[in-house]
Amino acid sequence: MLFCLTTKELMERPDLWEAVHRLRYRIFVEEMGWEDLRRPDGFEVDQFDHDEAVHQIVIRGNEVAGYQRMLPTTRPHLLTEVLTDLSEGTPPAGPNIWELTRYAVAPGFRDGRRGVSTVGTELIAGFVEWGLKRGVDKVIIEFEPMWVLRALQLHFLATPLGYQRTYGNQQVVATLLTFNEHTLDVVRSRRNHHAPVLARGYPDMFGQRRAS
Repeated sequence: MLFCLTTKELMERPDLWEAVHRLRYRIFVEEMGWEDLRRPDGFEVDQFDHDEAVHQIVIRGNEVAGYQRMLPTTRPHLLTEVLTDLSEGTPPAGPNIWELTRYAVAPGFRDGRRGVSTVGTELIAGFVEWGLKRGVDKVIIEFEPMWVLRALQLHFLATPLGYQRTYGNQQVVATLLTFNEHTLDVVRSRRNHHAPVLARGYPDMFGQRRAS
């Protein structure tokens, strides 16, 4: 299942907070080579882990298998403050548009076909479900150009916002993805799993302890 937590809720679960930020470090610093994010403590934390961020976490057994972060575009976000050269002109913004960042699947969970793991498709289904429940029908995401085709295959309307650039050891393009109920049906069919993925409450893992 996929859990959605605010930054405050995530910080109240210290072991889950640590697992999430170590996974982000492993993927974005060690694998993707985003050296500007390197820190001696092995955590990847930035200025966008603020009180309006939404952390979406997939848990398998006692491990964080996947993660992504949603940011409102009604305040400064990654594309407007850090990855500014990825957008030609002013990026789209509004209450129905969020930015999806830090999409990550842990190495041990990269199964599946056509380049998208089962955990990866759960993350995709998760942000679509989450958005449709809140009047959100668009996300901005900065990803590798090959993901534009994959998004189209899942029946997102994919609109590049600028030219691809090199970050670390990968090419990245900012893209606006528009989705609807049909998109969700296609994603669920690709997963061969039609039940909702969003879970209620908190994940029960690592014998979770609350911050004192």
